[in-house]
Amino acid sequence: MKGLKFGSKILFFINSLVAFLLLISYILPYIPPKSFATLSVLSLGVPLLIILNVVFFVFWLLRVKKQMLLSLVVLLLGWNYIGSMYKFSASSAIEDEDNFTVMSFNVRLLNRYGWLPSETIKEEVIKLVTTESPDIMCFQEYRRGNAIKLDGYYSFNATYTSGIKGGQSIFSKYPIINSGSLEFPNTYNNAIFVDVVKQKDTLRVYTLHLQSSGIDTDVDKLKNETSGHLFKQVGSTFKAQQDQVDLFLAHKAKSHYKTIVTGDFNNTAYSYIYRKVKGDDLKDTFEEAGNGFGRTYDFKFFPMRIDFILAHDDFTVNGFKTFEEKLSDHYPIKATLKLH
Repeated sequence: MKGLKFGSKILFFINSLVAFLLLISYILPYIPPKSFATLSVLSLGVPLLIILNVVFFVFWLLRVKKQMLLSLVVLLLGWNYIGSMYKFSASSAIEDEDNFTVMSFNVRLLNRYGWLPSETIKEEVIKLVTTESPDIMCFQEYRRGNAIKLDGYYSFNATYTSGIKGGQSIFSKYPIINSGSLEFPNTYNNAIFVDVVKQKDTLRVYTLHLQSSGIDTDVDKLKNETSGHLFKQVGSTFKAQQDQVDLFLAHKAKSHYKTIVTGDFNNTAYSYIYRKVKGDDLKDTFEEAGNGFGRTYDFKFFPMRIDFILAHDDFTVNGFKTFEEKLSDHYPIKATLKLH
């Protein structure tokens, strides 16, 4: 740090810390939360670490300082990480007569407790889905007792547990020949699946709602939380998610159908949880055909992508869209697929 003024030395120290944390985060997808829960929490902060390293790189570049190399090298080493957060190359939807579309949306109980000022959330959700007309529609945190009805669709609904006024639902324009629910122990969360017949093919569609930390992201409420409590709570959540993913993978392994996995993972693309769900046979439709930031959750500090549509390698991804409609604390996503 020779030749730097005192203030610049402080900045470079902070830069070094941020670069080191981002570098460490590159190994997080390979560390089970049960082995190192505290470190796994870092996966939630990866988008912020990427943004900070970009800022530091530009800062030193504009001052023509060699310190810019630190963040530049770390960012280049994790280039795939950046692609999971932001798509630089614009992707255009590819029209094909064999295309079909899949949407996923955590509707947050259709605003049951008045989180949003609108009193017509259910009607607005129905309007959105009717306008987009996806061939397969997956809902998480679906409100029981105030069910959405969509003309022209078969459907399968499953509540989390008895007495809980929420669950998940899958609507399909294709006939549903099989369906079921995977109950996760000691939680209100679950996964559901349907097998649908599309022409001569049978497809398996899952929608997951993995364990939530239950932390309120409101800034004023976060100020009252200690960092120790936050780390402990999120670490415990990720351990539960690991068990839930193991149950899901055991169930998925018994199916020989081409598979699509949708849902709210309550975790990012930089986590062990995401890597295990994605496996070697699924691809992330946002990474294949998305544009710009892949924000799916209304997190006020930086773009957070925790909702996914993953498709088997036998599918071609011909389009992807993240919607901006504010109908929940999540944003709807839609993938356009074609089966080879």
